[in-house]
Amino acid sequence: MDYTPHTEEEIRAMLEKVGVETLEDLYAHLPEEILNPPIHLPDPMPEWAVLEELSRLAGENLPARKAFLGGGARFHHVPPVVQALGSRGEFLTAYTPYQPEVSQGVLQATFEYQTMMAELTGLEVSNASMYDGSTALAEGVLLALRETGRMGVLVSQGVHPEYREVLKTYLEAVGASLGTIPLEGGRTPLVEVPEEVGAVVAQNPNFLGALEDLAPLAEAAHRAGALFVVVVDPLSLALLKPPGAYGADIAVGDGQVLGLPLGFGGPHFGFLVTKKAFVRQLPGRLVSETVDVEGKRGFILTLQAREQYIRRAKAKSNITTNAQLTALMGAMYLAALGPEGLKEVALKGVYMAHRLQELLLTLPGVEAFTPKPFFQEFALRLPKDPLEVRRALAKRGFHGATPVPREYGENLALFAATELHEEEDLLAFREALEEAL
Repeated sequence: MDYTPHTEEEIRAMLEKVGVETLEDLYAHLPEEILNPPIHLPDPMPEWAVLEELSRLAGENLPARKAFLGGGARFHHVPPVVQALGSRGEFLTAYTPYQPEVSQGVLQATFEYQTMMAELTGLEVSNASMYDGSTALAEGVLLALRETGRMGVLVSQGVHPEYREVLKTYLEAVGASLGTIPLEGGRTPLVEVPEEVGAVVAQNPNFLGALEDLAPLAEAAHRAGALFVVVVDPLSLALLKPPGAYGADIAVGDGQVLGLPLGFGGPHFGFLVTKKAFVRQLPGRLVSETVDVEGKRGFILTLQAREQYIRRAKAKSNITTNAQLTALMGAMYLAALGPEGLKEVALKGVYMAHRLQELLLTLPGVEAFTPKPFFQEFALRLPKDPLEVRRALAKRGFHGATPVPREYGENLALFAATELHEEEDLLAFREALEEAL
């Protein structure tokens, strides 16, 4: 049955208020093909026939051997233990743990997640995760603006362009300004930070894959009274100096590389870690350890700064049920590998990425663009349109050549290699790219 929360009287009052006679009049400005599109449905079919048709359609998907796509989401091994634990009912139904007395498992797992993210980033306090990397960045920048009381943001061009688009949307809503630091030689140069800036943002490794020395920029931000926000690849922190060690006040990023499969843009989770001094500005929620009335160890939601818990004007964010399951899967991945396992995964990917670049640069017309050293992704300049190349590679059974926006240059594409690639995979991909070009 239909569920309409509004009475006829309420609907008439609303229509009168906006100055139209019917609900249809509200949409009269839209083209007819949008309002009432023709729908061509096949004749009814038995269930078995529908399943056969769906299988046939699925069979038209082009299988790929191994993916070489870059751009922040990569093809990594997902240990079966992560999938097994993540499939347990108490995690699959992960929702806001309103009642700690019946949510100790999820709360403890979240507490462990927070601990691991703090250790990875070298900062003191992690929240219980965000939606994805881009919204984590936006929330981290808003945190910095609230803390400094300023309304200016300076962001490196090395930050993922999609992240910058999301950040721009958030900042427009609060009336903050956004300036860009253009890259020089594929890296972020040192600039003077204006006094109206409350947040300086950079990424390491940057969008083009290059490693950045961000300590001087952090010092420049602090001299101007701004906070320094860094977007990081969490897997890279198994090898690189953590952001807390080179002056970052806030570290954010995306956790897809921590045991999450690739699937049509997801799933993801965002992380946000900061200094203890800024904990009152932290969005989302914070799980903490405590003791019950009998002195037994327990876990509770210490901080709940979203609008459902407190007055909207005082809320730090409107984030609701975050990407809890995927964040817990990230914690399971980190626990399964441990520090040494994570380092081995990162090192293998670094080696394979540099070897892949070496092989691809032997192709006519292919030029290096990302300066060395880089992590597991790098950009090349191709002699043909990258989107055309990507389509040609897909027909040959490979996913590769992520087109780079033209703001960075013409005919640029990102490539990635990880621990899942071996020499024969790289040679086969080189052959396919040679044919595609």
